[in-house]
Amino acid sequence: MNESPNHPVVGVDLQNADPDGRVRLNTVGTLIDIERQSIELKPGLRLVLVDADLSAAGQVAWSEDEELWVAEVDWNEVIPPAEGGHS
Repeated sequence: MNESPNHPVVGVDLQNADPDGRVRLNTVGTLIDIERQSIELKPGLRLVLVDADLSAAGQVAWSEDEELWVAEVDWNEVIPPAEGGHS
């Protein structure tokens, strides 16, 4: 997943994962970030996911089992904090 600065940056809790290891996009901070940036979640949307000092590329998907939005983290695309820092 090639990231560019144009992908929205969203704060997440990387430990809030579903059984498939995808990060749930349902925490208060995450929802505030999504609303503040007017992000329209849809399958395949690429995001920069930030949790404390760790940033990684992620791709949005809908969880049928939990009926909520999740993001599949691409652990091969970890972004150094200086590049993907969360404001």
